[in-house]
Order: sequence, then C-alpha cells, then structure tokens
Amino acid sequence: MFFELQHTDNASDARTGIITTAHGQIRTPIFMPVGTCGSVKGVHFRELREQVKAQIILGNTYHLYLRPGLDVLNAAGGLHKFNTWDKPILTDSGGFQVFSLTGIRKLKEEGCEFRSHIDGSKHFFTPENVIDTERAIGADIMMAFDECPPGQSDYQYANNSLMLTQRWLDRCIKRFNETEPLYVCSVQFLDVSPGDDQVCAFFGIGGGDAVADGAASAVTQNGSAGAGDDCCFVG
Repeated sequence: MFFELQHTDNASDARTGIITTAHGQIRTPIFMPVGTCGSVKGVHFRELREQVKAQIILGNTYHLYLRPGLDVLNAAGGLHKFNTWDKPILTDSGGFQVFSLTGIRKLKEEGCEFRSHIDGSKHFFTPENVIDTERAIGADIMMAFDECPPGQSDYQYANNSLMLTQRWLDRCIKRFNETEPLYVCSVQFLDVSPGDDQVCAFFGIGGGDAVADGAASAVTQNGSAGAGDDCCFVG
C-alpha cells in the first residue's frame, strides 16, 4: 500500500491524494462508511457501490471476532469473501469497544481481559492476537490495538495511557512483521494513537504507514484516518 499526493492548497492544509491497496484505489479526502459487523446498517452493498460510491468500508475487530467469529471468517477466506465486498476494507482494532466495557474489563500490561456484550463470555485481547484477528479478517489497512483514555482524564492518566499504547504499538508492529497474509491480497498496517507531536514521533520510530486518532483525525506526512459514529474521514 502506498499514498500518492495529488494536489495541495497553498492557502490551507487541504490536499488530495490516492491510497493504493490490494483491493483498489482510494481517492482522498473521502467519507468511509462504517460496516462494524461486516455490513453497513440499512444500506445494501449495491447502493454503497452505485449510489454512495464508497471506496472503502470499515469493519471492527472486536465485533467481528465475537460474531461471526474467526472460524467462520477463516472458512470463508476473509471478510471480503464473507460479505462479497470487493473494495478495500479498514479494520479498527477494537480498542475503543474494549474501553467502552469499563465495568466488565480489566486492563493490564499484557493486554485487556473483557466479557462479551453478547453472552458474557470471557476473552483476552493482546496486541499480538489483535493483529492475528485482523489477518484473519483480511483487511487492507489494519489499526493497532490501543487504550482509549476517558475524555476527562488528567494529564498523568493520559500520559500513562499514551505510553501503554506505544508499547502495544511496538508489539503490534513486531507481530505484523512476523506474520504473513492469510489470503492472496497483502495488507498494510496503520498504528493508532492520540494525535499529538509526541505520538507523531512514535509514528516515526514505529515505522507504520500512518497515524490515526480514534476520535477525530490526525494528519501525518503519509495520510490520515479518523473514526466517527457513522463514517470515517480520510484526508
């Protein structure tokens, strides 16, 4: 995967570009419909292609891990074949979803233990098995596992969260480099962290292709991505 800058605006930071992936090109800036569980609610894929003209959709690692599950996705040959979407797919790491389970999860250095919101069963996410899960999904762009601190966090909590996310990022990149795509098309890796100067420095150290803020968007030298309730914006 690579990003090609097309045009810039001298009067602002606005720009256009093309991200090339194994499942096609993405012309930025765009809105990315969120297909959390593999489909966009209330919208048929035919409508996504012909009316919305979506170039990429988002799938969520947490939700797809729980349902339909990795056995089903592996047997299908990945999410593209499971849901018949033939264009690029980006997978969120599930970090925000785990964060939202505050009352039924335990955070530690190794990873995060949580209970399924579906049946209460116990699970454990680590940076390594999140990457393995995103491999099983067959995403074109993969987000790293991160901790999402509450918006009202004090500086110390936010800083500790940032450091933990960086350590998890290092482990995600290591696991990514140790493994191969499970299906024919190759994937690329994006590291996800709060967008500030310190994290952009981490991006340079970590060697990912871009940094994305899980709440809005953080523009980097190579591209940007952000998450919203209904769509993501890639600029």
